[in-house]
Amino acid sequence: MNEQIKIVIADDHSMVREGLKQLLELDGDIQVVGEAGNGEECLEVIDSMNPDVVLLDINMPVMNGLKMLEVLRSSKNKNQKVLILTIHNEVEYLMKAEEIGVEGYVLKDAESAILKKAIYTVNSGEKYIDYSMVPILNEKISQENEKTEDDKLTRREIEVLKLLAEGLFNKEIAYKLSISEKTVKNHVSNIFKKIGVFDRTQAAVYAIKNNIVELY
Repeated sequence: MNEQIKIVIADDHSMVREGLKQLLELDGDIQVVGEAGNGEECLEVIDSMNPDVVLLDINMPVMNGLKMLEVLRSSKNKNQKVLILTIHNEVEYLMKAEEIGVEGYVLKDAESAILKKAIYTVNSGEKYIDYSMVPILNEKISQENEKTEDDKLTRREIEVLKLLAEGLFNKEIAYKLSISEKTVKNHVSNIFKKIGVFDRTQAAVYAIKNNIVELY
């Protein structure tokens, strides 16, 4: 018999944790070694129980699942596989979890066989994403790749860039947009980073090339 996979379940609903525990331990190859109702509690349980896989909800009090995942991934001595089990089918949550370093992402309306398969998959060192999320994720990635640089700028940043390209100083931009000069400085700094320039002249050239401002 294979060694049992040790699991910690983090979900703020005790009934959900109870149901998952019974469901997962049915076949005998998974053992739930700990439970937690929030992210902070989960980190403590991980420290004491050292599970193989953490089954993690996103919506939790005190510390939510994504924040807990960040803390876990920043810790050198914690190498648990994390499988998010959530109601959130918005691709932004999945992309954020992927960015932080999650191994798996499954929706709560998935069948139990899918959840178990996901646990086995991430425990073996591979990634698992709920099949219903894959087309949405691919579409989102495709859209991100097609974006031009100015798509990354917020509406306010585009306003600031236009005025900057017209030769206005920060003080003048602040007056025009009814915002503080410090806020303008922050916007200018963010614009430079996003479009990859180092000074106002380069930013103005960029704005002209990308039709953000027109030459008369």
